[in-house]
Amino acid sequence: MGVFMPCLQNILGIIYYIRFSWIVGMAGIGESLLLVVFCGSCTFLTTVSLSAIASNGAMKGGGPYYLIGRALGPEVGVSIGLCFFLGNAIAGAMYVLGAVETFLNAVPSAGIFRETITRVNGTDIAEPITSPSLHDLQIYGIVVSILLCFVVFGGVKMINRVAPAFLVPVLFSLLCIFVGIFSARHDRPAGLSLESFKNNWGSSYQMTNNAGIPDPNGKIYWDFNALVGLFFPAVTGIMAGSNRSASLKDTQRSIPVGTLAATLTTTGLYLVSVLLFGAVSTRDKLLTDRLLSATVAWPLPAIVYVGIILSTLGAALQSLTGAPRLLAAIANDDILPVLNYFKVADGHEPHVATLFTAFICIGCVVIGNLDLVSPTSTMFYLVCYAGVNLSSFLLDLLDAPSWRPRWKFHHWGLSLVGALLCIVIMFLISWAFTIVSLALASLIYYYVSIKGKAGDWGDGFKSAYFQLALRSLRSLGANQVHPKNWYPIPLVFCRPWGKLPENVPCHPKLADFANCMKKKGRGMSIFVSIIDGDYHERAEDAKAACEQLSTYIEYKQCEGVAEIVVAPSMSEGFRGIVQTMGLGNLKPNIIVMRYPEIWRRENLTDIPATFVGIINDCIVANKAVVIVKGLDEWPNEYQRQYGTIDLYWIVRDGGLMLLLSQLLLTKDSFEGCKIQVFCIAEEDSDAEGLKADVKKFLYDLRMQAEVIVISMKSWEAQGEQQESVEAFSAAQQRVASYLEEMKEQARRDGTPLLADGKPVFVEEQQVEKFLYTTLKLNLMIQKYSRMAAVVLVSLPPPPSNHPASFYMEYMDLLVENVPRLLIVRGYHKDVVTLFT
Repeated sequence: MGVFMPCLQNILGIIYYIRFSWIVGMAGIGESLLLVVFCGSCTFLTTVSLSAIASNGAMKGGGPYYLIGRALGPEVGVSIGLCFFLGNAIAGAMYVLGAVETFLNAVPSAGIFRETITRVNGTDIAEPITSPSLHDLQIYGIVVSILLCFVVFGGVKMINRVAPAFLVPVLFSLLCIFVGIFSARHDRPAGLSLESFKNNWGSSYQMTNNAGIPDPNGKIYWDFNALVGLFFPAVTGIMAGSNRSASLKDTQRSIPVGTLAATLTTTGLYLVSVLLFGAVSTRDKLLTDRLLSATVAWPLPAIVYVGIILSTLGAALQSLTGAPRLLAAIANDDILPVLNYFKVADGHEPHVATLFTAFICIGCVVIGNLDLVSPTSTMFYLVCYAGVNLSSFLLDLLDAPSWRPRWKFHHWGLSLVGALLCIVIMFLISWAFTIVSLALASLIYYYVSIKGKAGDWGDGFKSAYFQLALRSLRSLGANQVHPKNWYPIPLVFCRPWGKLPENVPCHPKLADFANCMKKKGRGMSIFVSIIDGDYHERAEDAKAACEQLSTYIEYKQCEGVAEIVVAPSMSEGFRGIVQTMGLGNLKPNIIVMRYPEIWRRENLTDIPATFVGIINDCIVANKAVVIVKGLDEWPNEYQRQYGTIDLYWIVRDGGLMLLLSQLLLTKDSFEGCKIQVFCIAEEDSDAEGLKADVKKFLYDLRMQAEVIVISMKSWEAQGEQQESVEAFSAAQQRVASYLEEMKEQARRDGTPLLADGKPVFVEEQQVEKFLYTTLKLNLMIQKYSRMAAVVLVSLPPPPSNHPASFYMEYMDLLVENVPRLLIVRGYHKDVVTLFT
């Protein structure tokens, strides 16, 4: 009864008493029955959806807002919750106007202004019909609204105590109406008659004035669609039980049973009333006597007048009580900062929200036209009902493990039909106001998504995203991705070569560079850092570091995730990452890291072995590698770059270097640059033929670039390249010194040459060749790319039997005096294609 009685009191309201007989006269018995079934089906299906959601767990305050928000997420919950709040506030005005209109019809002498006189259309003799003045409705409505607000300020406990006193006269007045219908004489204007039933079966849509009186010169034309908007508030009120969820002992049983019982009871009452009102009076009487229910009541019409007034005042109190608490519940969730003014502490009354609700209610009362206010509240109720149905549809369709409602009579198809029915009714009432209502809800949603605080309530959308991701992952399979569908998934190695300032989890420019590898920011990056130590001892440190890194990624507005790995060493941690990170074809395919420029300056002798080990692991795991030299100088999105993007294409890499250059051009910072492709040709090769072939290849790839062919024989050491030549000489001396130390150590220990604990085989001529070739490439870059915004060059693989320190000498010589360099190695899979 804690749900059934409030729902019954809210559903049975002003529309039934002072508009239902008029609706029967306008639509006829046949279409009135269709109208009741149509609107009743909408609320019945919504009740089924409400029952399923409400029985799926405990509920807190907030009613439908709480249900929708926890099912569809905070953005949808707040947008629909605010619309439902407006619907309740406007419904309060509708009930107030109904009570005032009933009072003025019962006591015409109470009117302050003159009565409106209208001549009835369609009668043989024009009869004067009186209706309350618009100004009287406004003045009395404002006074009643203010008085009700004072009552609401008394608290919800006071209202709950007097609520039963409002319902008893309503039930008694219904009894008096039915007794009066069956006891009425058929030879009077009001009396059961088969002839009246036949005459009233068809519709009689026509023009009326603002008071609803038939008038050929009226401004309002009524049809079935308009009557849907007028009648639908008579079936609303099904949320009254969920609004009281905080005070119910067993919400999972009370809400489904009580709400459904109230819905079926009132729908049955309306169907019977259509038949009885259609048979008890003539059509003219139905259309002109707005209080026919009081006219036929036994023994006195005054009983119905009292019932109407108490019913509407009770419903108004419920609306003016529920709306502020709904607004306060939204504010207390702290999703939308602008609603902080309406927050209330537990156990306190929402006085500020009540004043705001009263302001909206009085504003609608000033309109003074019940037939205009009623469809307005209808729209917001329908938006809420559609949200409830969509919530149940989504949860039922996804069928997550946590979806176990006790109410078993539900199906996602019924919820979908209920949601569509709500939308159809909205468009039937007024397509223009439907668009306005949906636009308002959309604007609130957009505002919440932009300004609102993040809230994870385990909503259905997150479950949908999860299931969609699983299904997509399964559909991708584990086969090689076609070049047309290839996306870079960078694994950004955040572990620095050295130390970063405190509370800085990653180099500030790494996220900027990761964004440059995505087209229009779309894609995913995985930011990984490694903590040395034992996992059991450093697990909490890893969690804290992961949170810090996630905050950094969000601050840099980079689409990506953070992962922290605890391992005995950086090498072992990276080897585990490169083998296991990712799922199926969503594994990272490019390893991004910073070039260790500081290793010699700070004498970090362990870096060469780690660096070479990481590159070798990437080669074995078939991962592409991008090493960034000059990361400190990498531009952000606001720093415009000019010049060229130069590619030194030495080895086949599947087109990765070309693709990266094209991705750079999509960024604001590099959009003013042009691409130059330098092809390194062997001596005595056909340079022009090579150039033509590369141009044709780039044309087929839809890439614009200038092609330059360079022969390795064409370089000459010039004055401006003296620094690189000096670096070459220094590297020769260090390599010779390393080699002599290894030989001396091997002689003392009686072992073969060892480096980093592993046997090595070094041919001095081969080492000299590596150094010499690297120097020539470095000098070419300095000669041709001095004004380049960024240079891309192929990454030479580490020689298998050379010490790591030797490879670092080669790499240091390659990057010498080149301020901004990307060293790229593909993974021998095509990432670009010639074909459409």
